[in-house]
Amino acid sequence: MPLSIAQSSPAGARPEALAEARWALTRLESPAGRAPFPADLTPAYGVFYQGWTNWLRGGVLSLQPPGGRDRGELARFTEAAADLGATFDTTLDTTGSPYLPAYHGQAWPVDSTVAVASLRLHDSLLPGRFDGTVARWLAGVRQRLDPATGLLPHRVDPVTGAPAEVARGTSQSLIHRFRPEIDPAFAREQYLTFRDGFVAAPLRLGPAVLEYRAGTSGPADVDSGPLPLGVSLSATVVTLGAAQVHGDAALAAALASYGDFAGLPVDTPNTRRYAFGLMPIGDAFLAWSKSARPWVAAAVDPPPAGVSWTWRLPLLALLSLVAVLPWLPALVRRRPASRKPVSR
Repeated sequence: MPLSIAQSSPAGARPEALAEARWALTRLESPAGRAPFPADLTPAYGVFYQGWTNWLRGGVLSLQPPGGRDRGELARFTEAAADLGATFDTTLDTTGSPYLPAYHGQAWPVDSTVAVASLRLHDSLLPGRFDGTVARWLAGVRQRLDPATGLLPHRVDPVTGAPAEVARGTSQSLIHRFRPEIDPAFAREQYLTFRDGFVAAPLRLGPAVLEYRAGTSGPADVDSGPLPLGVSLSATVVTLGAAQVHGDAALAAALASYGDFAGLPVDTPNTRRYAFGLMPIGDAFLAWSKSARPWVAAAVDPPPAGVSWTWRLPLLALLSLVAVLPWLPALVRRRPASRKPVSR
């Protein structure tokens, strides 16, 4: 059971989710789990590793009653959150940058966003201590938005935090999953800007999420995958989760429905696998996105609907045409022959 669903389920339904989350956390905290990341960074192993791992630690604690939390898990979560908070404070004091490195000489705002969300998660589970850090972080973010889009840039200078690459769909989709946990008002403003610029329907089919803002283009990479008509499949899947967290039910439902059509699902009595079951990572992303719920933020007011039910009409028209095409030769043969005029 995904953590997001387990958190709102009766206590009796949580043991399975807790066991699975602990299984994943144990592997993240192992030498093999840390091996791909540089140990000599600050924070150790980089903000990508520390942010996601601490978010999972908080999720594990959220499934335990406050008086019955595992002391070792609680201590590791508290210690890691304190280290992240101190590192953000030091960096903000020395360079003003709100972004920590994920690898040597490389920093992506999305990674620091997840880490700051883990600080908010700490303060929702335990006595608050990071309000000042988060407020300073948000001020630094507002000063370093991508000038082309008004959103967080995809990549930044690792020292100053200045934008080094325009906002892109792959990182924006993740950013907007976590932003409501940090500052719901700013998150809503940014989400609507993202939705207006990146959610599109190429060839009037979809909705889907562009890797680069509508009207612009750029290269694909390992994060985005191939970009047919400018669409990032990974960003489209992850935006489903962001839409759910923002209360954007219309967009979430449309993305899920279109994914169920275009994703080539294969069903068994107990499972559903997409892309004929050939890409398990895609199934994992879809499960994560479809189960996304806020962990910290209270219920949010849904944004104005950005997708009409009429998005289905072009797709239905295309499917109808495809269904009729094989029958056209037979229909033509069945037409009565036209009568020739009789000569007198």
